[in-house]
Amino acid sequence: MSSVPIQRAVLSIAAILLLANGAHAELGGPVSSVKVDGGRMGARMASLSMRGYARHDLTRGNGGLVHEFSNASGQVFAVTWSGPGKPDLRTVLGKYFGPYQASAGGGIGRARHALRRPAQVDQADLQIQTAGHMGWFHGVAYIPSLAPAGFSTADLPVQP
Repeated sequence: MSSVPIQRAVLSIAAILLLANGAHAELGGPVSSVKVDGGRMGARMASLSMRGYARHDLTRGNGGLVHEFSNASGQVFAVTWSGPGKPDLRTVLGKYFGPYQASAGGGIGRARHALRRPAQVDQADLQIQTAGHMGWFHGVAYIPSLAPAGFSTADLPVQP
């Protein structure tokens, strides 16, 4: 029995597992995979070096924009989005999707009028703000401790 088919199968499985794990840039994650993130969204990508950080602009097929900001250490410290339809927020927010989801879903005691409010997370080291209306959404997710010195949230482009 030849070991070549077995080796091919093992290599194929290993490649699939490598692509499935960490294959997207996410808030707080490495910038090395921003291109994969753009590929998942079917987006065109352009990067621009700024003062102390880089901005990666992803233009989605529907015209929506996702901006991912990475610091000099290569970590994504902020993400913004705007346009028709939301990007996959589970992908974009990564491990921070849980707090976002908790704020969006509310609890049993959440007031009826609060269900119409956009999800917000206001923690010491995590800020997420979303808004929008039927057909147009925008939002900002930001980790202050990862931002470069002198960075201002005014530098985060979001179009209402």
